[in-house]
Parts: sequence; structure tokens; C-alpha cells
Amino acid sequence: MSDTDHEIDGIEQALALVSRTPPAVPAPAADPPDAPPPDTAPEASTDQAPAPAAEAHPATTWPEARAAAALAGRTAPARPRRVPLEQALGQILAEPLDALTDLPSFDTSAMDGWAVAGPGPWSFREGPGILAGRDAPDPLGDGEAVRIATGARIPVEATAVVRREHAHADAAKQRLHAQREVITGQDIRPRGQECRTGDRLLPAGSVVTPAVLGLAAAAGYDTLLTVPRPTVEVLVLGDELLTSGLPRDGMVRDALGPMLAPWLRALGADVLDTRCLGDDPAALRKAVLGSEADVVVTTGGTAAGPLDHVHPFLASVDAELLVDGVDVRPGHPMLLARLAPDTHLVGLPGNPLAAVSGLLTLAEPLLRALAHRPAPEPYRAPVRDDVPGHPASTRLVPVTHRTDASGADHAVPLHYNGPAMLRGVAAADGLAVIPPGGACAGDELEILDLPWAEGCFT
Repeated sequence: MSDTDHEIDGIEQALALVSRTPPAVPAPAADPPDAPPPDTAPEASTDQAPAPAAEAHPATTWPEARAAAALAGRTAPARPRRVPLEQALGQILAEPLDALTDLPSFDTSAMDGWAVAGPGPWSFREGPGILAGRDAPDPLGDGEAVRIATGARIPVEATAVVRREHAHADAAKQRLHAQREVITGQDIRPRGQECRTGDRLLPAGSVVTPAVLGLAAAAGYDTLLTVPRPTVEVLVLGDELLTSGLPRDGMVRDALGPMLAPWLRALGADVLDTRCLGDDPAALRKAVLGSEADVVVTTGGTAAGPLDHVHPFLASVDAELLVDGVDVRPGHPMLLARLAPDTHLVGLPGNPLAAVSGLLTLAEPLLRALAHRPAPEPYRAPVRDDVPGHPASTRLVPVTHRTDASGADHAVPLHYNGPAMLRGVAAADGLAVIPPGGACAGDELEILDLPWAEGCFT
């Protein structure tokens, strides 16, 4: 099945999930036993949109938005490049990895011991014997033995290697005796045992892991043709943001600037810069048009208020709006635009958890497709508690995994899941995808893993 088929299957599964509407669940989700109860009433959601009939245009459904972002990445021009092995880690192979040599390229000893010819006992000579990295040794005659090191070339006519601990050398008579049965070919790695020249080792599209680097080096490669990690520039908008100290005088600390760069790196991007621009339309225009990044990520300014400058800017440069609002809570006013065939802008809401929702909804599939990474297999888990839902929109709720007394794994919804809150997601393993209308305890829900749950900080 092709990557496109996998993507289509995933979209169909997501659409099936969103179309299911269980009865609304009035009770709020409970914290796990080790989480402190909230000491205040839940924060009112500031990104609750009016009913669809009152909106200026229909927002994109959550599965459709993710599919549109993935499609935008797949249709962007590919720019593979050849890089030294040490620069290829984490990138995607743009061509198959075919063996440039036999592996091993000659018959090799798998153990320290004795190379022997014919049945024993064998005559031998004292000395260091055959060492790794040396020229081809002299052939062995029938009934002869010679010391040999692991990785050394097997002499012509040798029939086996006898491990050092499985043989006894009679120094007086210069005879070697085996202490157990010797089988022809034992502990010899024959030429081409792992692969022959031209064998397909890995297909195009494989992730370059440390093991792939080792395999490529063993197979004779000095460079690899890879799809580079997409580059990203982050522009933080808002005059109300402080970059240090305590909130004061109606100002709040910028939480997104410190958070987005490492998160985007964990999603497979190279972050060129993070800049705070305030609410300045001229600065926004200059920064976006002057950026050399493949993707510009903005925070805030995506709604329709007097200081929301992203939409007017996009209209002024005739950008193609691929996604303009998504039926998801939090994060409804997110957007995705194409500025040029190989340049995109992801507009995230300014509220922190809403911005996280935009990262996972639009930035993750876009960056994955730009890097030619395969789509992950959908992961589902039963939810432990009832979770209230939005009447018409998907909800993304922070969850943590817990194992009950029977050994069953459950996703436990966390409090502090308002659009301006990060306390819940900071303690979470993932975000559960809650269908319109909510979910009941025991329902299996799609889980979006968070990068730190997989150790994906690079």
C-alpha cells in the first residue's frame, strides 16, 4: 500500500470518528488520583465560536484540515540534496539504499581462534597469525592451522574456524586439538552473507537512523541523497507580551516563543529563528516576505479583531488560503496559507493550548509531508472517564496514560484544558480526539502522542 493510500485510510477513519455523535456528557472529566483538584472554576473558553449558521463561512472539519495540510506538503516541490553521512541523521532517503559492495566483502572470521583446513588434529606455527586489516594470507594446506583474529580474512582452503576456547594447543608437538566437534564452515562469515553488490537494502522514504548510517557506511557510502528537514521561522505577534519577568500592567508573559521552537524541532523541522513582532502590520509583512524558511509560523492575529493583521496581509499578497478556520476546540481560528509553491504560512491562535492544537492539526502533517516522512499509524486507547464535547466540533483534550488494577491501559482526561492553559498539556502524554457530542467512559479514542512521550527532541 502506498503512503497516499495510508493517508486516505487515515482520513476515512478520522471522518468516521467525527461523524459519530454519542449523547452529550454533562459531567466534567476528572483528574487522575495524583493530580491536585482545581482550586478555581474552569477558565471560560475564549475561542468558542458561534453556531455554524452564524459563521461567515463554514470552517474546515478537523480531519479535512489535517488532510489539507498533508496534501500541501506532498505537493510542494521536492528538493533532495546529497549530504555527508554525518549530516543525514533524521532525514529521509530520497533514493533507495543499494549495496555498493558485498557484505562482508571477503570471507571473514567471526571469532578469535584458529583457521583450520581439513579434519584435526592440525599442525601449526607459533606467532600472531592472521590479523584484521591485513592483505590476503597464504593458503592453508590440508591438516594445517593458523591463529586468526575476529574480522580477519580467511585463508584459501580453510574449512572452519575453531574458537580459541574450544581448542588445545600442544606446544611441544606443535599440534592443535579440538575439544568439540568441528563443523565445516563454522564461525566463518562468507562473502556476501548479508548482501551482494546491488541488493536493495532500504527503500526510498526510509528515515535515516543511527543504524541506517552504520549500514550505509558498511555498504560503501560516503554521502546520501536525502530530503532535508523543512526550515521554519516563528513570528510571535502581540503588543501585550513580555519576554521576561512577571506579568504586570496588563501585560502577560510570552509562553509560545519559548515553547514553539523546540516543539517544531521535535516535529522534524529546523527552526531558523523566533522573533517577537508585536502587533505591527508593516513588521509582519516585512518579516514574512523576507523569510527564507519553508514554513512561517505566526502566533495570534488570526481572528477578525482590530489588531488581527494576518488575514489582511495574506489578502494583500494574494496568498492561497488552504485552511481558514477549523471545527476544533480549542484552536478554531487557525489557518494554513500557501505563499509560493514551496512556501507556506501556518497561523496559530494566540492562546497557548489553542496554539498547541494548531501545531498538531496543521503544522505536524505539513512538516511531515514536506520531509517525506510516512504518516504514523493511528493510535487509539479507551478513555477512563466521561468527556464533555462540543455540539458540532472536535475537541482535543490533554490526557495521560494510566494502568488499572487489571493491567488495562486507559487515557485519563486532565483538567486545565482551557484554550489559554498549558498546565494540563505539560503533564500530558498526548491529546485525545473527542468527537462532537463528547465521549463516554470506555470509548476508544484516537490519541495524538506528544513529542516528549517518544523522546523526540533533536
